[in-house]
Formats: sequence, C-alpha cells, structure tokens
Amino acid sequence: MRLWSLHPSLLDAKGLVALWREGLLAQAVLAGATRGYRHHPQLVRFRTHPMPLAAIAAYLHTVVDEAERRGYRFDRTKLPRREDVAPIAVSEGQLAHEFVHLLRKLEQRDPERAARLDGTTPRPHPLMRVVPGPVAEWEVVR
Repeated sequence: MRLWSLHPSLLDAKGLVALWREGLLAQAVLAGATRGYRHHPQLVRFRTHPMPLAAIAAYLHTVVDEAERRGYRFDRTKLPRREDVAPIAVSEGQLAHEFVHLLRKLEQRDPERAARLDGTTPRPHPLMRVVPGPVAEWEVVR
C-alpha cells in the first residue's frame, strides 16, 4: 500500500489507478471494515488525524478529481461527501523520498514521464502541508 504524499497529477495512469484502489482499502481499514492491513505504516498519519475517515475521504476526492481531469471514471459514490479537514503534515524529507521512489517506478513504467519530472520540485497532495524534517519514522526505507 502506498498513499502518496505527492500530488496525484505526478502519477502515471497505472500509479493513479493503484492509488485509488489502495486508498479505498485504506478507507475500509480506517472504518474497521476489514481485518487486513490494520497495522500498515502508511495509515499512521491518517489514524493520528483528528478526523481519520474524513481525512482519507478528502485525500481520495483529490485522487478522483485528477482521474476526472484525465477522462477516467472512478466511482466517487464510494466516498463520503468531502469535508474540510485539517491538513496533514509531511516533511520535506518524506516528500523528497517519495519523489525519488516515484521516479524509479516511472523509469520502468513511463520513462517519458520520468524524464519530464526529473529535476522538478515535487508538489504535495493538497491535503498535505510541507514542514521541515527528515523521512517519516513510519516509512520503510530500503
């Protein structure tokens, strides 16, 4: 499961679809509707949010917005209505780490997109507020 801190517009088609599916799984986990993935590290920042379900819904609404911008049909009815929620802090180190990780994936799946993005400044997901700091403690770094 990868719930990117990056703006969904940076993802290729395969990455955007995967984010949607993984986000729906995260929503189910946070709602207590599944037994798997309950302790997945990617969920930490949503679990610690004052409004976890509203936060994951706000996150996923942005994913659907990007899908619609590209002409894809993601089923927004799978989400509760969008609410205003407090942003989630993401460190500069975490954002940079994810961007490098994404570029590696894109080099394999979509080299043209990887080349366009290489050397650019990573944009955060609109729900994320960038703060100084290293890679998040919950991140699995290999």
